[in-house]
Amino acid sequence: MSHDAALGVPAHSGHAAPGGPPDEPPAPRRRRTPAAPYLLLVPALVALVAGLAYPVGKQIVMSVQKFGLEQQFGQAPTFVGLDNFVRVFTDDALWAVVARSIAFCLVNAFLTVVIGFAFALLMRAVATPVRLMLQVCLLLAWAMPMVAGVTVFKWLFDYRTGVVNWLLVQLGFDSFAGYSWLSQPFTFFLVATIIIVWMSVPFVALSMYAGLTAVPEEVLEASRIDGANGRQQFWHILMPMVRPVLSIVLLLQIIWDLRVFAQIRLLQDAGAPVSETNLLGNFIYELGMSRQDFGGAAAVSIFVLLLTVALSWPYVRSLMKEDA
Repeated sequence: MSHDAALGVPAHSGHAAPGGPPDEPPAPRRRRTPAAPYLLLVPALVALVAGLAYPVGKQIVMSVQKFGLEQQFGQAPTFVGLDNFVRVFTDDALWAVVARSIAFCLVNAFLTVVIGFAFALLMRAVATPVRLMLQVCLLLAWAMPMVAGVTVFKWLFDYRTGVVNWLLVQLGFDSFAGYSWLSQPFTFFLVATIIIVWMSVPFVALSMYAGLTAVPEEVLEASRIDGANGRQQFWHILMPMVRPVLSIVLLLQIIWDLRVFAQIRLLQDAGAPVSETNLLGNFIYELGMSRQDFGGAAAVSIFVLLLTVALSWPYVRSLMKEDA
């Protein structure tokens, strides 16, 4: 009887024969992915496809058709291939609108996130009564109807009776007496930025505050004991721990600000130069409703969809790398 047998060890216990190669360990068994999560996603996917398939499909079909005023009264549309894309995208006016829209989107998204994050840090630092007051004020600003909010700002910046011009004149800036903020493209977009940031900051502030509350106080206390100051805590503890929330909030703001329409349209009604203040949504509206060029409007809509995907892709790619 061998020594291993005397000790009760089986002969195939992984010991290699004298002079032979060692036995290979058994291959790890692959973990089976349960099917239940995928089955639970089916209703949401069905609803998403049902809600998007027709409008997106209709836009794609219209973008390759001649679809104008005649087609609204029953005339059959004619297939034109890529003529709508060639005609619209060779127009310099479109690319001026694209550059203006991207710049406006990025500036507004950056300002909204920075100011919202500052409010979130402020709510984390102040006492409970002050924090509750700030949260109520943010919720009231967020709950105000968009048309009502834009109307109030139009009154504030009115060149005849606006409070802003009156206040600037009282401070000694006499050149602002009767100044028309909405008639110049730069000041027009300045007012538009104030409106959009004011309406978007509450969502960012409350979302970031929720992310900050998830940071354990023990971690911050340990860093203070180790001698970290406020700036070091912010950059090396708070920022890494709230980066996922910050990323998704920034992504949503970029998407929303790229598709701004109603605020710009309402401000344009006050006498702004339309051709110099159009963004992509307003340009599509002008093509479809003013020029009755629904085929060209559909082509630009497809472009906006692809542009939104392109701006969102870096965040989606980072998510895929984290899950890999």
